[in-house]
Amino acid sequence: MKKKLPEIDEYRKFTSKAEVHKAVNLLIGMIKGIELDGVINANELSEITNWCNLHRHLKNKSPFSEIIPIIDNALMDDHLEYDEIQDILWLCNRVIKSDEFDEYYNMITSSIQQLEGILHGTLADNVLSDTEIEQLSKWMEDHDFLRGTYPFDEIDSLLVSVRHDGIISNDEKNMLTAFFANFIDTRMSYNINEFEIKALQSKYTISGICAVCPEITFENKTFCFTGTSKRAKRSEIAEIILRKGGCFNNNVTKNTDYLIVGGDGNPCWAFSCYGRKVEKAVQLRKEGSQIIIIHENDFWDEIY
Repeated sequence: MKKKLPEIDEYRKFTSKAEVHKAVNLLIGMIKGIELDGVINANELSEITNWCNLHRHLKNKSPFSEIIPIIDNALMDDHLEYDEIQDILWLCNRVIKSDEFDEYYNMITSSIQQLEGILHGTLADNVLSDTEIEQLSKWMEDHDFLRGTYPFDEIDSLLVSVRHDGIISNDEKNMLTAFFANFIDTRMSYNINEFEIKALQSKYTISGICAVCPEITFENKTFCFTGTSKRAKRSEIAEIILRKGGCFNNNVTKNTDYLIVGGDGNPCWAFSCYGRKVEKAVQLRKEGSQIIIIHENDFWDEIY
């Protein structure tokens, strides 16, 4: 049964092409996420069916008039073969690469939307496996050009931290699930339970994650610092930045390029770091700012 989402229909009136592009990108990502572990179960198939049902009222409108029938036909036997997946993805990719959408979206926007779809797909059966985590990490490596874009850095940092010791515990899987769910619209999911997710998120709070091995440039870039440094006074850090052609500001603004988080023995990138400036930087990133949150260790590595 198709869920009634009047607010989505209302939004679509004003940004129909953008909405179509986003819907197709999310579908591409969802299918890729569902097949990450090489096994597609009944719950994951129902998630794809649900995508069709949510857009079935547009079945006479391109590209849904092409995409929905090919998915319906593929799922008639309650199974999804490799060739059927490739046919669906080929059709979807043809849509998003058409000239009609070039003026609305670029590669970064499309890839981030597909990443959100992948996260949806990995959680479609409410189980996050080791294989899915490993394959998602591989996808992140292959899409390195997304560094600096929200939420790529945050997801990348968490994946690096949980894989660091070669063992992914259930606690770490729950943490990843809680964080991934921030980028999933549970109203558009058949299986992902909003209340269960909220309960998990109340237990695992992730905020202000630093980027892993970020690329740092100084010329005409604005830096800010928060916390306590284990190597220098804040004024000394500001002098170093100025000598290298950068600017230093004590406050985080939309013009800030880097927020340095003082280490003081705490490798906060591994899980989270807190504070007013970090909170402001996170909010700016969510709003589309290119500010990068970096750990002090990476700053000194770049200096020396």
